[in-house]
Amino acid sequence: MDLTRLFFPRTIAVIGASPHLGGGKLPYYQVIQLAGYTGRLYPVNPKYQDIAGAKVYTSLDDIPEPVDLAIASVPAKLALKTVEAAARNKVKFLHFFTSGFSEVGNRKLEEDMLEAARKGGTRIIGPNCIGIHCTQSGITCDLPKSPMKGVGNVAFLGQSGGMTHNFMRMVHSRYLELNKVVSYGNQIDLKVEDYLEYFAHDDTIGVVAAYIEDIKDMGRFLKVLRKTTARKPVIILKGGTTEQGARAAASHTGAMAARQDLWSAVMRQYGCIEADNFEHMVDLTMMAVALRVPGGNRLGFLGAGGGTSVLFTDLAARYGLVLPELESRVQEKIGLKISSVNTSTANPVDLGFYGFDFTIMGHTIEAMAQDEAIDVIIPYFSLDFITSFQSDQVESGPHAIVEAFRKTDKPVVPILSRFTENMVDVEKVRIRFTELFRKAGLAVYNTPQDAIASISGFLGWKRHAGRVAAGDVPSSKPQLAEGGKG
Repeated sequence: MDLTRLFFPRTIAVIGASPHLGGGKLPYYQVIQLAGYTGRLYPVNPKYQDIAGAKVYTSLDDIPEPVDLAIASVPAKLALKTVEAAARNKVKFLHFFTSGFSEVGNRKLEEDMLEAARKGGTRIIGPNCIGIHCTQSGITCDLPKSPMKGVGNVAFLGQSGGMTHNFMRMVHSRYLELNKVVSYGNQIDLKVEDYLEYFAHDDTIGVVAAYIEDIKDMGRFLKVLRKTTARKPVIILKGGTTEQGARAAASHTGAMAARQDLWSAVMRQYGCIEADNFEHMVDLTMMAVALRVPGGNRLGFLGAGGGTSVLFTDLAARYGLVLPELESRVQEKIGLKISSVNTSTANPVDLGFYGFDFTIMGHTIEAMAQDEAIDVIIPYFSLDFITSFQSDQVESGPHAIVEAFRKTDKPVVPILSRFTENMVDVEKVRIRFTELFRKAGLAVYNTPQDAIASISGFLGWKRHAGRVAAGDVPSSKPQLAEGGKG
């Protein structure tokens, strides 16, 4: 399905546009203006004659040219009338922000809307969703506090409007750049697999993350998923996999349930990376678009303190990751800069008090990168110590690590320890370190658990993509839901 004019509309009509902000709905007209959209933007609302000097149209019938995308913020009681007007005027895509449909038992209204839309070839996004974002074209459902940055390679599909906003907020804070986003709600017409299929063929997208509550056509979804995961990582957080969660999903988007064990098995089979929670989904996304990504499961860990090294090793082993002993020549090179007292150069590398010296950390990273048995290098930094005793190196220290990274050909995944949580000074250092590392292309994490889970998840997709390339692909069609299609 060609969704080009959804993401790159030449004309947009905002039905229910208002000069007044707030009132329980997104001010799409103003938000799209702030985002820098350069196409023709038409406000529609019979209550007003103008908004900030711009003419407001009484209805879609009065707009002087065809509309590619109409955004409707109207009460549910006006939904059918709005669809009929869109179909009559051959509007290509109609997004309904409005709620009050199948999630409250009003399925008949959805059926009538779909029947009316098909008469004019209009395709419906939603209802009960916040809609579309495309950085390149300058349309957005994002809040205007964060202006659009450069066109990135991250795409997101969210059945929940709130989760979609949360994802967009968090990726901004991680210095990830968005490409396209769809909040798709009740999906009475266009469904998650339609958007996913478009993203699969979009070469500007490097990773797709998604929050999904239900799937209308499981067979087609899995066919599209298999096609997409052969090309790029797909990360899915599934909502409604418990009895209680299923009830919440049904009242949220009218969703059906899927058993957790069956869902997880199918996701593994089709090469999808399954996220355990929202933060994990963002962590995995960051790993997938890092400048250098893991090519194998052999880790090199360096830091200050034996206990942290031991716990890191235990955790890595539980995820099927290993820490091979470094070659003797590499250990010797590391040893040139440190004392042999209270240190270890084997792997994990315990630099003792030298682990607080950015220059020595950079030297150790360069040395470890020379070991062919190491796939990923993970330096561990104590922000508490840095904030207390190395505040003069908050700028220069990270640059030393970035410089070491640039001299190697392997991914470097810094961990910024998070123990003190109630001091602004520590958080300022965390934000600055994260910014410097992220802008250099490094994936950055707060805990060993986050880093290890992200590396493991990405490697799972990489193994699947390798099997697909070799012709070993899944062919079964499992059922996930109690009632048929999923």
